[in-house]
Amino acid sequence: MKTLVNVARYHLVDRITYVALPWTILAFSFLINLAISAMAPRPPGGIYTGGLVSIYIFLLICGVSSMTRELPFGLMLGVSRRSYYLGTALLVLALGIAYGLALTVLQALERASGGGGSSLHFFRVAWIMDGPWYQTWLTSFVLLVLFALYGVWYGLVSRRWNVPGLVTFIAAQVVVALLAVVAISATHDWSAAGHFFTKLTALALTGVLAVVAAAMGAGGLSTIRRVTV
Repeated sequence: MKTLVNVARYHLVDRITYVALPWTILAFSFLINLAISAMAPRPPGGIYTGGLVSIYIFLLICGVSSMTRELPFGLMLGVSRRSYYLGTALLVLALGIAYGLALTVLQALERASGGGGSSLHFFRVAWIMDGPWYQTWLTSFVLLVLFALYGVWYGLVSRRWNVPGLVTFIAAQVVVALLAVVAISATHDWSAAGHFFTKLTALALTGVLAVVAAAMGAGGLSTIRRVTV
């Protein structure tokens, strides 16, 4: 366990990437959206924005960086590939817990202030993060971990198989999506698919995303075993 903690601390030496930049970019996105909402007409339900996705995207970038830029030096310190990966996953979980809680607090402040006085819903996302605080925290945590682990896996594929591997990795995901569409079209069951998604609760979707995140974590662990540096 001590080795895993040391790997997490190794990443946090670069506090600008893992701590400062995600929140700086999110703050910039928030200010831009706040300025726009102050000038725009206010609909009855308030103004919803997708600006919150910026922090999730940046954690994906952090995940990629942890396996492309930082992996070689980490292994040079004598850490095994497995320990390096699990230590990185430990950091991802810790950041997910802390950042998810911070987003939950910010959402509570947004609710209390009426969206900064301009009916802006920046931290409050319709349906998926619009419930009680613990649901918002859980969903935020799962999404943060999901994006970061996807970035980690993407970075590992890039390092292990270079461009051909990346193309195959992306193509495989596209094929899976297309097969799902073809399967639904072949059974003429679009109404059932639509019914499923309309009846799916935000908490149930969070559970599905948690399973996907776990699968990505397992995929990354299997990929790092033969990564060369």
